[in-house]
Amino acid sequence: MDAFYASVEQRDFPQYRGKPLVVGGTPEGRGVVATASYEARSFGVRSAMPSKKAQQLCPYAIFVYPRFDVYKQVSRQIREIFSRYTDLIEPLSLDEAYLDVTEDKLNIGSAITIAEEIKKAIKEELNLTASAGVSINKFVAKIASDMNKPDGLTFIGPSKIEKFMEKLPVEKFHGVGKVTAERMKMQGIRKGSDLKKLSEERLMVLFGKSGKFFYNIVRGIDNRAVKPDRETKSISSEDTFSYDLDKGSELYEHVLRITQSAFKRLNQYRLYGRTLTVKVKFADFKQITRSISFDHPISNENEAYLSAKTLIENADFEGKLVRLIGVGFSNFHEPKMRNRVEEQKELF
Repeated sequence: MDAFYASVEQRDFPQYRGKPLVVGGTPEGRGVVATASYEARSFGVRSAMPSKKAQQLCPYAIFVYPRFDVYKQVSRQIREIFSRYTDLIEPLSLDEAYLDVTEDKLNIGSAITIAEEIKKAIKEELNLTASAGVSINKFVAKIASDMNKPDGLTFIGPSKIEKFMEKLPVEKFHGVGKVTAERMKMQGIRKGSDLKKLSEERLMVLFGKSGKFFYNIVRGIDNRAVKPDRETKSISSEDTFSYDLDKGSELYEHVLRITQSAFKRLNQYRLYGRTLTVKVKFADFKQITRSISFDHPISNENEAYLSAKTLIENADFEGKLVRLIGVGFSNFHEPKMRNRVEEQKELF
């Protein structure tokens, strides 16, 4: 979907149309940008950017609070449109999914035609636009979907994949973040053609297990199947406060609220986790995470809150004020007997 949250807001509220709109954060500089309209993006505003920077780049931007319940409902409507064509749908987020249309339900026989029909249905039924990438595997299709936004459709056929990948800057490779891209550039790897010159062994020396992945994808090789049932690894909720808080009663009121929000999501997914993790981000943007694991599922909100509260009480804040708290649950399917406090850095 194109600027999904912002597009839904502009669809539902005419006063936002044609104006730079930021979903998430505040004009006072609290929080981060969830997404921005294309009018705001023209000023350099991007997702995950601190709202303070977004406000500096675009002083006239309108900031609105996310309406996730609405976005989830729209996402379900989009998935219903997808399901008319295939049952092999792998959601990546509320606004993105892989579809395998090798055998489409309507016997259309053309992935490009299917993409065109899906885009048309989304526009006519939901008054939103989507961009599609069509190719022979997930990696190339993902890259193609980002090429001609908004409202784009890009097809990269089998005979053109290797030439396309050779010309692609490494930072455009899906899964290559800023840190890895910089590491690649330090090795003289700036485009796919540079990456392609290195052996699989050399890439694994430089980038570990990811080296094998890079060796394959620069050649357009990606054998991952579209998996309709992606296992949920973790569920969490977090909030950035309107002003920084110390370790006092007001902070724990927010911890209770955030825990209840995360627990509500657990119930929606009919899951119970054995591990609870809290994330604390301080006013200087440094953050810590702490977790505790049990030999039984955490089955009620009170137990979850008391566990989160204990983790925060025992954490050393070093006198810093807090700008964000997150609470998450994981370890849904592992029956391991653990009951210890530990750091867990990749839950959120």
